[in-house]
Amino acid sequence: MDDIVDLVSRSDDELRKLIAELEVEEREISRKRRILQGKIDILRAELVMRLQRKHNRGEAVIDAEDVAGLSRILAGERPTPPPRPAGAPEQTPKAPPEG
Repeated sequence: MDDIVDLVSRSDDELRKLIAELEVEEREISRKRRILQGKIDILRAELVMRLQRKHNRGEAVIDAEDVAGLSRILAGERPTPPPRPAGAPEQTPKAPPEG
């Protein structure tokens, strides 16, 4: 963003170069976003297949814990963190960023 602050003193060539640099950065970010979206799609498809298998076997696809979690969300409560594995170090909450 600092590059954009002083536009008046830049030459046309400098502005073109800055545009080209930002376009390269934008393409890289877009590529990363598409990769992440693809991974999310794969994970969701796997989850749907697992739920369909459970349903086909006659198992419940939603259990009491799911309903309780949804109830907490609808009540505006913070989600309960998953249980910590035995022997895992206790994590302290991080302070919010200043600014």
